[in-house]
Amino acid sequence: MKNKMEENNVQKQKKEFFSGKIDRNLFLICLTLASVGATAQNEGRLLSLEEAVEIATTENPAIKASEYEAMAAKRQRQAAIGLRMPKINAVGTYVYMGDDIALDANSLKEPVGTAAGNLISTGVQTGIISQQLAGLLQQTLGAMSGLDWTYKLQDRSFGFVGGEITMPIFLGGKINAANRAARIDESTVREQGVQTRNALISELVERYYGLALAAQVVEVRRQVADGIRKHLNDAIALEEQGMLAKSERLYVEYMMTQAERDLQNAELQLSTIKDALNNTLASSEVDYVPATSMFVVDNIEDVEYYKSLASNHNPLLNQVSLKKELAEQGVRVQRSAYFPQIVAMGGGSVYNYQVTNMLPRWAVGVGVSFNIFDGLNREYKHAAAKQTVRQVEQLQTKAHEDISVLVEKLYNQMLNYYNQFHSVEASIAFAEEYLKAKNAAFLEGWSSSSDLIDAELNLAKVRTERIQMAYSYDVALAKLLEAAGVSDEFTSYSRRIDARQITFE
Repeated sequence: MKNKMEENNVQKQKKEFFSGKIDRNLFLICLTLASVGATAQNEGRLLSLEEAVEIATTENPAIKASEYEAMAAKRQRQAAIGLRMPKINAVGTYVYMGDDIALDANSLKEPVGTAAGNLISTGVQTGIISQQLAGLLQQTLGAMSGLDWTYKLQDRSFGFVGGEITMPIFLGGKINAANRAARIDESTVREQGVQTRNALISELVERYYGLALAAQVVEVRRQVADGIRKHLNDAIALEEQGMLAKSERLYVEYMMTQAERDLQNAELQLSTIKDALNNTLASSEVDYVPATSMFVVDNIEDVEYYKSLASNHNPLLNQVSLKKELAEQGVRVQRSAYFPQIVAMGGGSVYNYQVTNMLPRWAVGVGVSFNIFDGLNREYKHAAAKQTVRQVEQLQTKAHEDISVLVEKLYNQMLNYYNQFHSVEASIAFAEEYLKAKNAAFLEGWSSSSDLIDAELNLAKVRTERIQMAYSYDVALAKLLEAAGVSDEFTSYSRRIDARQITFE
């Protein structure tokens, strides 16, 4: 009877001890997200998801690089327009030659003198020329034979300043094809920019909500560690009073070590994700705190809706389509080789230095070139360009199939996380009731402290899994919208009527 009374007294003391000190500590882990958010607000700058998207799509180096590439493509398109315009060049030339350009007629002196003498003699004999005139002509002829019969056509040193102009008239369609190709290149770069932006938004969602998740996990681990630490202090006191077995105290110590290790790992993960988010936002100095809650959408559209979006908006599909158009322009360029090339040209000088007057001061004309035969080069190039079109057509077909499969895969992943979320959510009520039952049993002496800690950890695990499933759902939705080519619509999904905001319970 005495032993029974002592046992009841111990259980009464144990119940009073735990009800006064332990019970409240165990439920610290079940604090709401509001308390977590209040703590976080004191440690950093609140940042909504819309603000994060605006910062990332403005400051991220990948976005800036795509903008510069787009501007370069625009300038290339503008340059292609100039192919239709005349080309005007200013020309300045100075030449110094080894000798003058001259006509040397000295070798003609003797035959010319002989022929002239014969003519004079014939004229005198026939009476056409008088003796007096004949003498005068002979004197003149003799004087001329003594001269240098070299005529300078151009001085060895000369120069001029002028201009020249060329104007394409017809190049077989090559200019039009080049302009279309430049516009296609500009559109391709623009689609690449959309692709970069969509990928960046998916990355941002993953890191933004990843930071929110990591912060909540850290808080949970901290609350668990604090609860077990207080539990350990109580267990030590109870063991000293003979109210708790040594094995139970040792178990609590083991769980304390595990809780501290889990907390350290969670803090390291939080630091890593903070750095990752700052990298996406192109910021290294601001400690951001997510202010937009995670969410799940209860009435999501069917998979065909997203496949339709992808076929119209996916930047990769658009790029393949543009690649096909570019290949078709390549066919037109090669076909231009079968047509004549007609160019107008002109030129003139405005200043001459020792340039002979024999040369004209200006000239205009039209040039025509036509390739008759070049060893079948143009034929083979034309055939190759046609094959490139067929190749791109096959790639286009495969790309549509691949994107369709990707959309369906991401859609199913999203639904899977949605179902898991609801499954975990349904188990929270059971975990809460189980913890209450274990706590009551422990206070009555019907359960051990290890059972109580296990129940406590299980509830924390289930609640953490709920947030993790919401996080996985949002990341999958972001990737689905990226595949559909409409990543900018992600923030609007969080504001839908059927979107449930998920907070830590």
